[in-house]
Amino acid sequence: MHPDKSRVRGFLPSIVRYFLTSQMSIILALASLLVGVAAIMVTAREEEPQIVVPMADVLVQVPGASAEEVEKLVTTPLERLLWQIDGVEYVYSISSKDQTAVTVRFFVGENREDSLLKLYNTIMKNQDLAPSIVSGWVVKPVEIDDVPIVTLTLHAANGFEDRYSDFDLRRMAEELFHRLAEVEDVSRVRLYSGRSREVRVELHPGRMAGFHISPEEIATALKGADRSLAAGHFVSGDTDTPVVSESFLLSAEDAASLVVGVFDDRPVYLRDVADIIDGPTEPANYSRIGFSDLYMTGQDRRPENVSRPAVTIGLSKKKGVNAVGVADAVIKHAKELERDVLPQGVTMTVTRDYGQTAHAKVNDLLSSLLFAIITVIALLAFTLGWREALVVALAVPMSFSLALFVNYLMGYTINRVTLFALILSLGLVVDDPITNVDNIQRHIRIGLRDPLEATLAAVKEVLPPVILSTMAIIVSFAPLFFITGMMGPYMAPMAANVPLTVTFSTVAALTVVPWMAYLLLRNHKPKRPRPEEGKPEKKVGTCASIARSSPRFWTAPATAGYCSSPSWQVSACAPGWCSCDSCRSRCCRSTTRTNSRSSWTCPKGPRWSGPTAPYATSRPTCGPCPR
Repeated sequence: MHPDKSRVRGFLPSIVRYFLTSQMSIILALASLLVGVAAIMVTAREEEPQIVVPMADVLVQVPGASAEEVEKLVTTPLERLLWQIDGVEYVYSISSKDQTAVTVRFFVGENREDSLLKLYNTIMKNQDLAPSIVSGWVVKPVEIDDVPIVTLTLHAANGFEDRYSDFDLRRMAEELFHRLAEVEDVSRVRLYSGRSREVRVELHPGRMAGFHISPEEIATALKGADRSLAAGHFVSGDTDTPVVSESFLLSAEDAASLVVGVFDDRPVYLRDVADIIDGPTEPANYSRIGFSDLYMTGQDRRPENVSRPAVTIGLSKKKGVNAVGVADAVIKHAKELERDVLPQGVTMTVTRDYGQTAHAKVNDLLSSLLFAIITVIALLAFTLGWREALVVALAVPMSFSLALFVNYLMGYTINRVTLFALILSLGLVVDDPITNVDNIQRHIRIGLRDPLEATLAAVKEVLPPVILSTMAIIVSFAPLFFITGMMGPYMAPMAANVPLTVTFSTVAALTVVPWMAYLLLRNHKPKRPRPEEGKPEKKVGTCASIARSSPRFWTAPATAGYCSSPSWQVSACAPGWCSCDSCRSRCCRSTTRTNSRSSWTCPKGPRWSGPTAPYATSRPTCGPCPR
């Protein structure tokens, strides 16, 4: 039994055949789109890519030392010590009176935890080298996630400008502080500006002199009183009772009743030598919020009341979480607290919403990407046809969906660089599906094979250029992985997403595209009918000077070409041309046409007659052809 020579064979064609004859194409398409939607929903959204730059501030207290002494005795030796740490790129320092701040920055991409551990170990194992004037130090890591993603500003509402001071607003903000910290994925909450509450002791030198009380005695009494000590315990029966000295100063009255000395055998209380004030601290900075004249006019308020005291609450997110979701949760909870906690006349204004800006920019880029896809599909529908455009319309979202899913698995976020990479790759992604669907359409319309085998033959024919083009694109973008410095992690999403999209585009071109093209194009009528079942198809020769785009449907040139095979058939020539069954000379051209019959004449030879159309089932009777 002879094998079917029309059957397309090969490893990759066998894979394509499996997807053509099974339901795996439907499963793959649906699964790809579903994981793409899930990736868009769960992947964190940010304006910029995450860049890991380990950094920390070393704050050293040097009380009583001038800035020059701090620089020479503390800052310079500390810089030299920190430079010895492996992975350090820069060391910055600021020396001032009583303190110094040294910033250590590691190379981009260094592991954050390992870098901080090396910094801490270096300082601790060399603490014996610290000068005696150093009283202490603190190592504070600095991260990009420390920047607040949401800032909420408390201020007086219109008409209540003179009712609430920054001290009042600060106390309200402190009440909201702990409640906002309960929001999931919030890492830090900080208060900016506003005077906090304190119990301030203002000494009177005259009274102190009259009672023979010094400031040191008062400071010692305050320090000793504001503490709690365990004095032991006693057992009575079956009860163990601890004895604790709790003398915390809980109010201004407690401080005023504190005994600070004895004069004439009578106790001297703090209120006798000082004024005790329970109120705001001394102002160290001022914060105000202002509104434009247009806004105030719209609120029916005087334009001169545009500025008023304000206190701001800043909230930061945890590393790696979705900024959009955290910001929305914080603002939603803040609105509830504004309604339930804040008094009348106090308004909370969202002065920064990183989640909203990131969400808006990501949505703008997604809209641009969707518009670009629709534009490409519309162009294909105009040039190739709506069926062919529908095939590409499925392949492109599949490629992007799988790329976004792998993007999520790799730990990248959805940001402007990621989406720019997808927009950039759109022109590359459509190449493989267009190439395959156009070739499949051509093979099916030729009619040499049945649609299934024609689809496989078309895919196999363009398989080498499709794979080579994908490999060329991957190689072109591979150098982006080796960019160093800040631009390395910034460009990493582009280096990953463009090769990913073109790779998945090739996968779609070998699986879903042939299946859908076969499904939509298999009923297209070929340009000539295929031979009947059971009847062998006669071979067709080649004509030297006639175009070879279609083996049996020649495009005739201005002059006839020479036949190279004795097996020429009438239908082998284009309309207006025919050939003898045994002609080795020329294809002959129609010279006259009368009614329903035409006659053909060979150059310098006899004429013969036949049906009007060369594609008719009956062939014209050929006369002798010239040799």
